[in-house]
Amino acid sequence: MPVALVASSTAERAPYMNFQGRRVFVIGATGFLGGALARALARGGAEVHALARPTSDRSVLDGVPVTWHVGDITAPDTLNNDFGGAEWIIHAAGALGQPNIATQTYHRIHVDGTRNVLTAVRAQSGRAKVLYLSSPGVLGPTTQEPVPEEALLSPTNPYECSKASGEQVARDFAARGAAVVIARPGFVYGPGDRHVLGLFRAIQRGQFFHIGSGLHLCQPTFIEDAIAGMLLCLKDGRAGEVYHITGPSLVTFRDLGKVIANALGVRPPWLSVPHWAAMMAAVTLETGGRLAGCASPLTRTGVAFFSEDRVFSVAKAYRELRYVLRYDLTTGVAHTVAWYRQQGWL
Repeated sequence: MPVALVASSTAERAPYMNFQGRRVFVIGATGFLGGALARALARGGAEVHALARPTSDRSVLDGVPVTWHVGDITAPDTLNNDFGGAEWIIHAAGALGQPNIATQTYHRIHVDGTRNVLTAVRAQSGRAKVLYLSSPGVLGPTTQEPVPEEALLSPTNPYECSKASGEQVARDFAARGAAVVIARPGFVYGPGDRHVLGLFRAIQRGQFFHIGSGLHLCQPTFIEDAIAGMLLCLKDGRAGEVYHITGPSLVTFRDLGKVIANALGVRPPWLSVPHWAAMMAAVTLETGGRLAGCASPLTRTGVAFFSEDRVFSVAKAYRELRYVLRYDLTTGVAHTVAWYRQQGWL
């Protein structure tokens, strides 16, 4: 198993990057990753512009100097004259994998939306460098040996399929000369996130259980490390290339549960449920959720996530971008729990 690429001392930690004078346009700035990227860019001195739909909640960037533009990536006529003058453009807009989202909705956002954005960028700011955020999920389940970026795309659900198709759109534009770099941030958690909050709450309430042995591997990525890696992709990544931006170590879901439980001061998850039983429960709960018009607490996608290995090599990002991680799992989880408690969410 490869050694984690984690900085061993404060002196080795990379400083915040200097973006003074750069005009950067962030698409998806109202989301977790896009918002964190916008904050980091503003902190580094960039002139930050962002796209938001008229109904979007912009509070995630309250207090951050951002020039807002109203538009929708699924409506190309609303993207006129937004990107001109931007040196860098980050396309972080998307819909996370959730139950009850239609396949065509994922396609409209991740495939058509990406094509609309890149078409508008080419017309308005042809020399701008674009960072497209994909997902390592496009590779599907892996072995317990981290897989490289060049592995065959093998998506297994509608979300992953749409991200794979969106990534292909980005590759096609790059092949025609566009300066597009693709980053695949994986299993990102930390302050500002709501998507993984449910896992922390389930462990706090003693409701989380392991599927099978709980020994499948994952790669949690603390938000600060993910942002640093993605900004390195934007700054130094090669056009047309793909880079995995993932966590510092391979951990089992059983060990992940223990680390979160220790930070919360509760008993670690102990119950194990066979995969077939968890999948049957997920099907039943999803059906009931659709009939009741509410989200299911357990989904087939969730069962698959916790019962498969999904680990990805960061050697390319380390070699080409000097991507060095600063947070181990225990430290990142402790920061996350503290922030959730400050918000009153735990």
